[in-house]
Amino acid sequence: MFDDAYFMKQALTEAQKAFDMDEVPVGAVVVCQNRIIARAHNYTEHLNDVTAHAEMQAITAATGALGGKYLTDCTLYVTVEPCVMCAGALGWSQISKVVYGTVDEKRGFHIYAPRALHPKTELVSGVMEDKCAALMKEFFQKKR
Repeated sequence: MFDDAYFMKQALTEAQKAFDMDEVPVGAVVVCQNRIIARAHNYTEHLNDVTAHAEMQAITAATGALGGKYLTDCTLYVTVEPCVMCAGALGWSQISKVVYGTVDEKRGFHIYAPRALHPKTELVSGVMEDKCAALMKEFFQKKR
């Protein structure tokens, strides 16, 4: 069945790709009409670009797939709560729904800009939270 957990598993697959590349393990997928139209993960280290977050990569890929700048009938699944930059971009994209796994207590948008998303965007948190958080913890423990 295509539910939030199904699509979050797809985002976790992307996060694992980032982990394997020594990138911060955040993964994202954009879904439109129960179909994944974009897959992405963090690419900041490889591109040497602080804006190359999973969400930004996914937005770019999804708008390219749809041929327009708005994601009004789409849902973003991302393993970690978006930062302010990503939440702002998601707001501009007018995405219908954002689903994230685990909160980001240091950089999450809810701390700095809780109204960054479009007013009509539905927000769901905590989907597969334990698995999303565990991958981040493992990554940063490996770095120490």
